[in-house]
Amino acid sequence: MLLRSPHNCCFLCFILVLYLVAVGLAGDPYVFYDWTVSYITASPLGVKQQVIGVEGLFPGPILNVTTNWNVVVNVKNDLNEPFLLTWNGIQHRKNSWQDGVTGTNCPIPAGWNWTYQFQVKDQIGSFFYFPSLDFQRATGGYGGIIVNNRDVIPVPFGMPDGDITLFISDWYIKSHKELRKDIESGTSLGTPDGVLFNGLGPYRFDENLVLDGITYQIINVDPGKTYRLRVHNVGISTSLNFRIQNHNLVLVETEGSYTVQQNYSNMDIHVGQSYSFLVTMDQNASSDYYIVASPRFVNSSAWSKATGVAILHYSNSLGPASGPLPDPPNEYETSFSMNQARSIRTNVTAGAARPNPQGSFKYGEITVTDVYLILNRPPELINGRWRTTLNGISYLSPTTPLKLAQQFNIPGVFKLDFPNRLMNRPAKVDTSVINGTFKGFMEIIFQNNDTTVQSYHLDGYAFFVVGMDYGVWTENSRGIYNKWDGVARCTTQVFPGAWTAILVSLDNAGMWNLRAQNLDSWFLGQEVYVSVVNPEIDETEVQLPDNTIYCGTRLKE
Repeated sequence: MLLRSPHNCCFLCFILVLYLVAVGLAGDPYVFYDWTVSYITASPLGVKQQVIGVEGLFPGPILNVTTNWNVVVNVKNDLNEPFLLTWNGIQHRKNSWQDGVTGTNCPIPAGWNWTYQFQVKDQIGSFFYFPSLDFQRATGGYGGIIVNNRDVIPVPFGMPDGDITLFISDWYIKSHKELRKDIESGTSLGTPDGVLFNGLGPYRFDENLVLDGITYQIINVDPGKTYRLRVHNVGISTSLNFRIQNHNLVLVETEGSYTVQQNYSNMDIHVGQSYSFLVTMDQNASSDYYIVASPRFVNSSAWSKATGVAILHYSNSLGPASGPLPDPPNEYETSFSMNQARSIRTNVTAGAARPNPQGSFKYGEITVTDVYLILNRPPELINGRWRTTLNGISYLSPTTPLKLAQQFNIPGVFKLDFPNRLMNRPAKVDTSVINGTFKGFMEIIFQNNDTTVQSYHLDGYAFFVVGMDYGVWTENSRGIYNKWDGVARCTTQVFPGAWTAILVSLDNAGMWNLRAQNLDSWFLGQEVYVSVVNPEIDETEVQLPDNTIYCGTRLKE
């Protein structure tokens, strides 16, 4: 039986929250946002369609905060279906109640509002928020998150002259509701209708491929200055190669970790990943320059139309961009992207959210307590429905969120029995959860048996990417692990026919979502939760929020 809280997330509750938190302003600062999520009309590819806007904006507003600030976001759902926002990369220390996924939160019903309140504790970097339900991200609803360093901790590069956020994404003219029906019926997504920059279609670089009259993104810059570009792949399922004509990209940060600073002419950015680059305007501005995001790991000529193109415009530019786009990497050099990914390493001498160097946590010297070899498979029929699996299990989202069931000891909602490798049994649909050991050190190996690149994300943590290679992972594969300066991030790619290994310290109590970032894989069941329970009473762990929405199983009096 469905049961919801009498505190129906009314605006009076929000005002009360503001009053209560304002009392504590002497400590870490608070910032307040009041966002309405609604359908708005846009024409990113020249065809009018409904997109999801936040405060009437597509993409939504940028949440710009500093380490340890407290964030209060009141979300009003003006869609015609339930809604949740999740905060990709925000760790919600000891507070998975705010994670915004079905395992932790009941959806916000249409016409309701609900207030998120969380702290960006001990984090810096570039992240984004997006809708976590029912393929909604395919229609928008996303926006940027910037977590700045505190003034007392130096940034390991000079202060840039500007800070620019770019969202790149594959895009379909079909609505998210139509796309999810296709996926459920076993129909492939097919070639995207385009690739967007900040919700806008491509510059008309080719009259045969791009319609006339499409509004495109222009980035205005001044010669000689250096800008920080935060680039997020917020798309559905397409890896994109990002590059700027005649300009180098100096990688400085990815998903909360300062990196070894290296020059790249282009970067493969996979679904759900975020990067920060420093780009210096050192060209002669004889014309504008192309900024390109083009699909990777595709062979069909039909994908040529799906190229995103924005314009870099110097204030002293002498004319429009013209001629061919800068070349992408060779599609047949299968090792290029993997070698590029391996080259991304942590700057071990730099401080980040804390003054101690990032390399002071010597993850390579910690004993692993749990090992999970997680194997995916392409969509398959299970009980007559198309599903995707991890270790032969397609996740079934219960009507009662796992975190609520755990809080109230409700039996039968989930089982702590997710296998640590593929079992010799038929694939099944189930609510099976990984039983994580609090303060344990877990090794997870993702083995990709699909034919496309898959990205995997873990809420609540930054994990260390320690190895990847083509072929089947074996115990001997640990011999190539990077045990010193592997990058710490929250989303990693796994190439087709390959594996990626990560290490994660389970020091954050909660119920945490481990998922495919590719929406088609995620929607059909490629996710699992990791339960991390502190066996001791921790007074600092955030308790059940007063404004919790209840759903699913009736709670006992």
